[in-house]
Amino acid sequence: MTETENFKLEKEDHIAWLTLNRPEKRNTMGESFFKEIGEFFDGLDHDPQVRVVIIKGEGKSFTAGTDLQEAGALLSGTAADERERTRLKIMELQEGFNKIEKCRKPVIAAIHSHCIGGGVDLISACDIRLASQDAVFSIREARIGIIADVGTLQRIPYIIGHGWFRELALTARDFSASEALQMGLVTRICPDRDALYKEARKLALQIVNCPPMAVQGTKEVLLYSRDHGVYSGLQYVAQKNSAILPAEDVLEAVTAFMEKREPVFKGR
Repeated sequence: MTETENFKLEKEDHIAWLTLNRPEKRNTMGESFFKEIGEFFDGLDHDPQVRVVIIKGEGKSFTAGTDLQEAGALLSGTAADERERTRLKIMELQEGFNKIEKCRKPVIAAIHSHCIGGGVDLISACDIRLASQDAVFSIREARIGIIADVGTLQRIPYIIGHGWFRELALTARDFSASEALQMGLVTRICPDRDALYKEARKLALQIVNCPPMAVQGTKEVLLYSRDHGVYSGLQYVAQKNSAILPAEDVLEAVTAFMEKREPVFKGR
């Protein structure tokens, strides 16, 4: 197990559990949070033993969002050079969540209770989102006079569509787990946290049991196609498959099927 100021990392069965671990502050996000999460995902992306990552929160909330005391200090400058430093700092914070999305390993967010503001930015960079029944979400920034700037405005419309998204972003209202399921922000609701983590692990194991290179390649093609369009995406997937086929894991899948046994994939 690895612990830092903001996180706890545990690994089992090719699954990495990354826990937001500042419960006394409701897992709010300061500057060190974004730096640490980027460092963790750099490491997880290159860890051959990790095939999927689950993000969860310790304590009463998944996350209450940005640490407003720190954010206030960041936004206090008025001179041109201070505003430029603010722009550069925002882009640095963005990169922390960009590394979640860019990580080749699929990332599952297991959300309980509050997922506010920056928390929505975080889960928008994940691949799969699950919630407990008590989860409450809010794209809160417009309510406090700022523009969401760490990924929500760019990513969530691709997940739930512009109709729902514009309502939520422009009203900054709270919405429930049931609404999140209805609009497709989350794919499953669980009755409590224990059930949530069991379901997250169950999904993670289904991913683990697939050939790693195929899973990681699928994620890369999905992101590339989103950003470059259908025809560029088709060319990219042709290139990806030609690069990995034939593969040992493909032969293992066929052999295991013929021998009526579970395959053992090695990521080769």
